Amino acid sequence: MSNSSSAPLTTADGVPLRVSLRRAIRRSKLKALLLVSPLLLFLGIAFVMPIVDMLWRSVDNPEVSSTLPRTVSALDGWEGEALPGEPVFAALAEDLREGQQARNLGLLASRLNYEKSGMRSTITRTARRLRTLEPPYREALIEINDTWGELDTWRLIQRESSPYTLSYYLAAVDRQFSPQGEIVPVPEYLQIHATLFWRTFWMSAVITLATLLLGYPVAFLLANLPLRHSNLLMILVLLPFWTSLLVRTTTWIAILQSQGVLNDVMVALGVIADEARWQMIHNKTGTIIAMTHILLPFMILPLYSVMKTIPPSYMHAARSLGGRPFLCFRRVYFPLTIPGIAAGGILVFILSIGYYITPALVGGQSGRFITNYIAYHMQTSLNWGLAAAIASILLFVVVVFYWIFNRLIGVDKVKLG
Repeated sequence: MSNSSSAPLTTADGVPLRVSLRRAIRRSKLKALLLVSPLLLFLGIAFVMPIVDMLWRSVDNPEVSSTLPRTVSALDGWEGEALPGEPVFAALAEDLREGQQARNLGLLASRLNYEKSGMRSTITRTARRLRTLEPPYREALIEINDTWGELDTWRLIQRESSPYTLSYYLAAVDRQFSPQGEIVPVPEYLQIHATLFWRTFWMSAVITLATLLLGYPVAFLLANLPLRHSNLLMILVLLPFWTSLLVRTTTWIAILQSQGVLNDVMVALGVIADEARWQMIHNKTGTIIAMTHILLPFMILPLYSVMKTIPPSYMHAARSLGGRPFLCFRRVYFPLTIPGIAAGGILVFILSIGYYITPALVGGQSGRFITNYIAYHMQTSLNWGLAAAIASILLFVVVVFYWIFNRLIGVDKVKLG
């Protein structure tokens, strides 16, 4: 009797029940993984790989080490106190000849020119006279271009011979390596990126505050109006999602320009004189107005999703206890909507710092964001490493804000209805 009671349970085919359950769970997990594998593959290709490539480009530095391998090897152990000897110059001449044949001196010239102005022309001029170059190479190269006789040039080559560099990140915050290897500010007339970062962050904060001030009463109406009225208002809120971003932005250009609709109305009403029309486009004002309108739904929807869950009886109870309307709102209703404020704020702020089209069209010089200069370095200056470094810093800021929000509020509070 005791033997039969202690025997393990089995299935109809004699397999122990515990083993059969483990197999069933394993099969269900495998099926679930197969079902989501296309989505995981898409995310990996379209999201993870570009981010990894961006982070890699921000520190990748292969130009000097791959184009001047003999020079880099000859400079190993050089103290940097005096010009290197003849073997280093001979190695440079050989590397330049090989690089000219491989036609990759352009990449080297561009990379060194990012760090020291004039290096592109130095390498180009030297490459044109390589056929007539004869020993002693030290005197010959210095005769071609005085730059080869400067200590700073050789210190630069030695410093950038590493396959990895922090130069792009330093340039992204208006810093650079000095000839002695110290981190120093770039000349004042070249300091632009730090200013753009600061402008992007404070203007995004202003846009977030503006959307909160405008969106809070709209969300309150949506949550408390009768259904037939709130549905109509919700359609008006969602209407911008059905209109192209480019169309909305160019519409604001027509409205805000000096000869635009808003200025014409103000002149017709006598609010302003015709010769004193407001300049609201191609500056910070235009960027803030246009982006506030575009991002307003991202503030309204999280606020509405939170307000809809607040029972009206809370405010009724507060009023019945003698509280004035504003006091009841401040002490009862407003604290309950803080998760919606936080969710809308983090959404609008993160979207704002990554905007490109709207600041480019309506911002002019004073209203552009750092994202516009990412595009500039990608398309015009072709300094992809610097563009990747700027984008990586923005990514880091977004991750920090996301982490702070998750710690204080929780990402599960982000709801769009």
